[in-house]
Amino acid sequence: MKVSWVEEMRQMDRRAIEQYGIMEELLMEHAGHAAFTVMQQTIVLAGSHVAICCGGGNNGGDGLVVARKLHSFGAAPIVLMLGSRDKFQGAAKLNLNIIEKIGLSIVDIADVTEAQPYLQSADIIVDAIFGTGLDREVGGKYRDIIELINQTAATVYSLDIPSGIHGDTGQVMGIAVDADYTITFGGPKLGNLEYPGFAHGGQLFATHISFPTEVTAGDALKIATNDPLQIPERQPDAHKGSVGKALFIAGSANYYGAPYFAAMSFLKAGGGLSFLATPELVAPQIAAQGHEIIFVPQKSTPGGSISAANKQALLDFIETVDFVVIGPGMSLNEETQQLIRDLAAAIPKPLLIDGDGITAVAADISCLKKRIAPTILTPHPGEMSRLTGIPIATIAADRVKIVQQTAQQQNAIIVLKGAHTLIGLPDERVFINLSGNPGMATAGSGDVLTGTIAAMSGLGFPVDAAVRMGVFVHGMAGDIAADGLGEDGLVAGNILNNLPMAFQQLRDNFDNVYTDHYGKIVVI
Repeated sequence: MKVSWVEEMRQMDRRAIEQYGIMEELLMEHAGHAAFTVMQQTIVLAGSHVAICCGGGNNGGDGLVVARKLHSFGAAPIVLMLGSRDKFQGAAKLNLNIIEKIGLSIVDIADVTEAQPYLQSADIIVDAIFGTGLDREVGGKYRDIIELINQTAATVYSLDIPSGIHGDTGQVMGIAVDADYTITFGGPKLGNLEYPGFAHGGQLFATHISFPTEVTAGDALKIATNDPLQIPERQPDAHKGSVGKALFIAGSANYYGAPYFAAMSFLKAGGGLSFLATPELVAPQIAAQGHEIIFVPQKSTPGGSISAANKQALLDFIETVDFVVIGPGMSLNEETQQLIRDLAAAIPKPLLIDGDGITAVAADISCLKKRIAPTILTPHPGEMSRLTGIPIATIAADRVKIVQQTAQQQNAIIVLKGAHTLIGLPDERVFINLSGNPGMATAGSGDVLTGTIAAMSGLGFPVDAAVRMGVFVHGMAGDIAADGLGEDGLVAGNILNNLPMAFQQLRDNFDNVYTDHYGKIVVI
């Protein structure tokens, strides 16, 4: 599903009206009806006391449509008018005139004390205050009213986005409504899916409000949810050499787990031959657990990391594989860090750089400019900060734009790990991943991801699709693990061991997983 910036949604509105002749009044009617439909599906409306908090713009107009429909259905709506009625224009003004003629209760609210009795006695509250256009901190009576809404026991429905959430970044603008349900119009905006906005929205519903598919699914929209792709069937005559050969350059004297999880996850995710180039003193320790891994022992530095003396032998070996991963657990030893940079510049195969590998290339990013084959970088926020020189807090506040810029600048696929991991491609496309859970924030989880991505390439996906599928399947394996064990105490091995089950569920239930957007977005 495509996801838009706020300005892109405004353009979609204008295009629907001007190019296709869909009247603004009709779009507002569809929006209000969709919200009413969600309410019908999720709560008992007949006889319920509903407080509808309306701001002065089109979001307030959507709320007025909901008020009219609730009245027709037999509920008892009351409109709390937080802005001036004089500010309503167009379709919003039309709907205000209608409910005034119907005689619905409208109370003009000057401060929170006037709203308090209505909000505290309401069974349902409809948040139609700001919508996606908010670009400043919430203050005054609006702040007080949102705080009061969050203190009530009412079921809260937000229209388009919880009021107080920035529509482009998902950031809280001082305070934000905590909704039980959000109904977003035209399609999700970034603020609906980026944290912390997503956490404020409750269950997210999306409606295209009769926009043509040319508007909602066009190539001009560069951002989308990371919906799964169909996994190719495993051929009856498949053999270990035909489903992917990957080399993992990883590990050091102090890091046994990272190389093990990376190389073993490749096999657990369906890859054929997993080669691990690791220090010769480390190999026996990992081999005791990873019997299926093929070891390529490396000469060591005095500190127990991979020596630069291995460079040519590694480049020669790389000619025999399809995909290379470099970095997990390789240490910050300067000789090894320089080796990583030298190899990154010279490796002629698709290359995924993770962990200590990212630290190495961040010190001299020019090594990536020499690459011809695809490059994948999988940073967590701290590593992303090292790559870009941008503070972590700034990245967190505007993740999508920074991922877009970095992918373009480095001509690389960027996987910014975290809640709703982002996958950025050099052509400005960004995919928002919806699988995964907080329990996956654990040591070794990212190493499992690297091997899973490599395995997707071995199964025949193009590199960009392999990255997308690797991220999705990794998150799904984590969700299966959490379903069985809970999120607390989840470890990387649990994710690793559930990779085959994730594949099985995708094969058996692909249509359901695809169409319901992993349960995170309900399309109406």
